[in-house]
Amino acid sequence: MPEAERLFGQIHELLTKDDTTVDVPSLGKLGALSGVREFPARVKCASLCWHTLDAALHSQEHVSTE
Repeated sequence: MPEAERLFGQIHELLTKDDTTVDVPSLGKLGALSGVREFPARVKCASLCWHTLDAALHSQEHVSTE
């Protein structure tokens, strides 16, 4: 579970912060998500599954990308 939480944090930072410290090459194919940040309307779409994973890890019934 700690690895999944770390990955969620990296992806969330990658999608939402302009000055990210995430090592994109270390993400492998997930590094392709780094371009989504340039399209704000797509960030919620790209992050929904990650928020769902995070909610499942923390036994939450509701998910929000807000």
